[in-house]
Amino acid sequence: MTVYNIAEAKAQLSALVARAEAGESVVIARAHRPRAVLVPVASGDTRSFGQLEGLISVSDDFGAPMDESEAALWE
Repeated sequence: MTVYNIAEAKAQLSALVARAEAGESVVIARAHRPRAVLVPVASGDTRSFGQLEGLISVSDDFGAPMDESEAALWE
């Protein structure tokens, strides 16, 4: 893990991002105290439509108006 002060990090931001993309963690410090870590982001979007298909159901009367006794519960 390499440590850079804020002024160095500002001057070399593009290079530091490239290092993070390559898998290295870069520490950014202020007054020799670590304040932030630049790390690579996990690649790829793991979300996809339909992952919960069959696990969630919505009742047929979902959009129906509530009667007075049900509405009182939400006041």
